[in-house]
Amino acid sequence: MKKKQFKTESKKLLDMMINSIYTHKEIFLRELISNASDALDKLYFRSLTDTDVALSRSDYRITLEADKEKRTLIVSDNGCGMSAEELENNLGTIAKSGSFDFKRENDQGEDVDVIGQFGVGFYSAFMVADKITVRSRVYGADAAYVWESEGADGYTLAETEKESFGTEIILNIKEDSDEEKYSDFLDEYRLRALVKKYSDYIRYPINMAVTVSKKKEDSEDEYESVTEVQTLNSMVPLWKRPQSEVSSEEYNSFYREKFFDYQPPCRVITQKSEGTATFTALLFVPSHAPFNYYTKDYEKGLELYSSGVMIMERCADLLPDYFGFVKGLVDSSDLSLNISREMLQHDRQLKIIAKAIEKKIKSELAKMMESDRETYEKFFDAFGIQLKYGLYSDYGMHKDVLQDLLLFKSSKEKKYVSLKEYTDAMAEDQKSIYYASGESIEKIEMLPQLESVKARGIEVLYLTDDVDEFALKMLGTYAEKEFKSITAESAELTDEEEKKRLDEANKASEEILSFMKDAIGSVSAVRFTSGLASHAVCLSSEGDLSVEMEKILSKMPGADGAAPKASVVLEINLNHPIREKLVNLYASDKDTLKNYAKILYSEARLISGIGIDNPGEFCELISNLMIK
Repeated sequence: MKKKQFKTESKKLLDMMINSIYTHKEIFLRELISNASDALDKLYFRSLTDTDVALSRSDYRITLEADKEKRTLIVSDNGCGMSAEELENNLGTIAKSGSFDFKRENDQGEDVDVIGQFGVGFYSAFMVADKITVRSRVYGADAAYVWESEGADGYTLAETEKESFGTEIILNIKEDSDEEKYSDFLDEYRLRALVKKYSDYIRYPINMAVTVSKKKEDSEDEYESVTEVQTLNSMVPLWKRPQSEVSSEEYNSFYREKFFDYQPPCRVITQKSEGTATFTALLFVPSHAPFNYYTKDYEKGLELYSSGVMIMERCADLLPDYFGFVKGLVDSSDLSLNISREMLQHDRQLKIIAKAIEKKIKSELAKMMESDRETYEKFFDAFGIQLKYGLYSDYGMHKDVLQDLLLFKSSKEKKYVSLKEYTDAMAEDQKSIYYASGESIEKIEMLPQLESVKARGIEVLYLTDDVDEFALKMLGTYAEKEFKSITAESAELTDEEEKKRLDEANKASEEILSFMKDAIGSVSAVRFTSGLASHAVCLSSEGDLSVEMEKILSKMPGADGAAPKASVVLEINLNHPIREKLVNLYASDKDTLKNYAKILYSEARLISGIGIDNPGEFCELISNLMIK
């Protein structure tokens, strides 16, 4: 039999197909099963108009047969089959796609949703096989043909005998090497796993004879190994069934098995879109964060399918980072895939799908907050930090998406409150949204300023996560209300009369306050305040950088003392007896006043949770004061 040469630059091109295009060798099985599915689709489509095709859809099947001794793997179907001319054109010409031609000529919707596009998937089998034999017989024809090749050197084509119509592809699996264990592709469990991973939703049954253990007849404790034919794939994707026909138990079971979670999701999101981009999405919001979620090892992304065939196990481009906790999948026949069907040729459609998914996730989370607050708060405990980082990391670009999903504990009952709930409850004359930052609610409530603010009936948001204050800075305003820290110099909550009295007191004590500032040396100012109730002193900050933000920046890797410093102000309670003592000391004992200034500053730092630079000096000052 004369060997024929491929009709292209065969050796170079086929070598590229085998060694360069595909990332993983296991992809070959997905490609061969997809081709078999296309052959079944073609015959089914023909049956719709040709009464000579006496087959119902339930008659179609794909079969896998593995023989470890002969080292052969056979993928067969009872589809349309190929004539000698089609074998010559489709297999003798690399990158010739019969499926693509068929779809182009019969573009009539879902019934011809064939998978193949490029005609190179078949050659991926050479990654694992050193010889491929294709035996095929067209439905209704008497003659059958065999195509055989060992690679780039060419192929043979001849007439043969084949009992039934359809196509069978026989792979002679390569011998194992030090680098690759090709025998794995003859293993029953590996083949089952690959079908489940890539081809679980092919619309036709994929059958394989498998070995199972069954109890012997007339025996209660003896088992025997028997061979039975099993269908390896699910065929009908859960996401393509009407939502009304899928129970919550089915969704939960699918999620746990598919995404290896021991708990059900807190939200199931289904989405079907037609138009600019046609796709179906099935998404899950986990009820808890994975153990590695807040580490660099976590990989976000949705499974990406094209017509039921998995293309990517984790497509990161479908989710923004701030929704990276969402699990699920997207199935679309509109995607422009590259030649290996492993990646996308361009991302225009993907961006459209990603934008629609982002909008849907936001909408569903907002509904959950409104209709199932308890569940939403549990979700927020797990993933709220990620939403805040999303607000901060993109310089507030996505505030319209994220701001109404945020929750903060507040001074009213220490319960979660949204920004909308806060502003809806504000008094008409309140001009700002007030917050306080600290390591915990307990430490925030030790802040001297809080006592006075709460006494005025003003609700205060408690910011306890490192990112909180940075996120609000990026947000800037909400409902046209500016965010203000109760420890900021600009947050003075006084009426005009009180403010006038305070200004007069500061002006009258300019010399004393300046003297104390110089004695401390590390503050930008010392002044009186009327914003304290019972406390003597507190720290406030000037400018955008607060004391709490300074603490967080100083803890970041690589800071090493180079972190920016807050402009700190020591504020002294105008109505506290300490004021009169300071005035008297300035007149009679300036050295003691210096010590008082340092003690008060250290006290204010400790109350703010900052710590003091020289604890020894502070202890000595206290001891000296006690023995006077």
